Amino acid sequence: MSIKKITAFVLILACMSCEDYLEILPEGQENTENYFNSQSDYEDALVGVYDLLSTTYLHNLLGEIASDNSLCGGESPTDVLDWQQIDDMTHTPDNGALRSVFQFMYAGISRANYIVEFQDKTDFEGKDQILAENLFLRSYYYFELVKFFGDVPLYTESRISIEGSQSIDRTPKAEVYAQLEADLQTAIDNLPWQQGQSGRATKGAALALLGKIYLYQDKFEEAAITLDQVINSGQYQLVEDFGTIFLNSNENNIESVFEIQYFGGEGGGFDCFQCVEGNIAVGFMGPRFTGGNFSPFTSGFSFNPPTEELYNAYATNDERRDATILNMDEFVAERPDVTFNLGNTIDYTGYYNKKYIPYAEANSGDVNLTHSNNYRAIRYSDVLLMAAEAFNRGGINDIKARNYVNLVRVRAGLDEIQTSGANLTQDIYSERRLELAGEGHRFFDQVRTGQTNSIPNFSPKNVLFPIPRIEIELAGNRWEQNAGY
Repeated sequence: MSIKKITAFVLILACMSCEDYLEILPEGQENTENYFNSQSDYEDALVGVYDLLSTTYLHNLLGEIASDNSLCGGESPTDVLDWQQIDDMTHTPDNGALRSVFQFMYAGISRANYIVEFQDKTDFEGKDQILAENLFLRSYYYFELVKFFGDVPLYTESRISIEGSQSIDRTPKAEVYAQLEADLQTAIDNLPWQQGQSGRATKGAALALLGKIYLYQDKFEEAAITLDQVINSGQYQLVEDFGTIFLNSNENNIESVFEIQYFGGEGGGFDCFQCVEGNIAVGFMGPRFTGGNFSPFTSGFSFNPPTEELYNAYATNDERRDATILNMDEFVAERPDVTFNLGNTIDYTGYYNKKYIPYAEANSGDVNLTHSNNYRAIRYSDVLLMAAEAFNRGGINDIKARNYVNLVRVRAGLDEIQTSGANLTQDIYSERRLELAGEGHRFFDQVRTGQTNSIPNFSPKNVLFPIPRIEIELAGNRWEQNAGY
């Protein structure tokens, strides 16, 4: 079974309407009630659940654009207006990007629930692990929804239908989190530490996600205990050279706790982003090169340019700065034949996201949509910093918290810190920003820790994004909109 390439059966599942995530079973499709008769049926269905991970490219972009780390960029101030609005904090319930997040995550959940619905139909050796991976994936999708929208409808037993959506209310996020905690505990008990195939969920990935969910609820003791299990497992370590982590040649490395797999050999188009097997965000984030030798990179659409303030937040000897941010002035100074288009001059900063920059490769279809750069969804350094935060903010053990932070700092070529208490808390926040910049975590870190003053145009309502208006209407107008929208 391949996680990168979907099977013919999964292609059938993928044909759900791009307009309405609730249309899971189009008329005329073969009877899905007669499926799940063999191990391979369950495995193929699980590939379909993994497949929706590719759509989280949006989360990488929006988690940075909405924060103080970057601007929207693009060709002009109206290029991909949905993203521009999120950058300006003027987004409304009619924002198309937010509807895509809502649709894609629920599409993944519905596929996961398809397996849950028939989990008892056929027995075979190894089924517990397949069901555990499925619960991990469903938890991942629900966690993303809660991050964006807060209270969301909780479907757990079967595929999502229009009728079902019209009979269920938004579930308080505390109850959603409780379900995810229970599901992940079950998954942890049935997942191995290592998988024979890259990209599949492991015990470490489930523990890390559970620890993150605890941290988002300020359950510091539970988060510390859970994340320490990942750290003490001996399964992960920091890559010695930070500059190599995001190279295509160094995917699924020893620091990768959970990595979303992308494939550059199967093309797609702008008419169906969920049909693309490549990392769409990468092509959107590259500079608009027009000439000269800009190898090993290729041209992109100049979205998500890091701010000068972020660039200057790094110490000059911090090895992460030049591995995280491409300084175009320096790049062109070394290669005077290189030319490029500034794009949206209002948002042009002179910097680009180097972690997810497009590399020249033998990709297929539209070269801006099919890059094979994997998304490092959970890295070991993230686990160390989350654990540090839990031990510090929970008043549990500042020495341990500081040691975890210093592991990250020393790898970056920096001196160790000696702070404690509230000063250590701020140092942890700073390290999370510098270590994880460009990876889509910043906005949600700022919201959950109340560090939103530096986000331009941010207002109290922006702690959550609005529920898409059309989804409320499809649910019979029974869902209340988030405050302020």
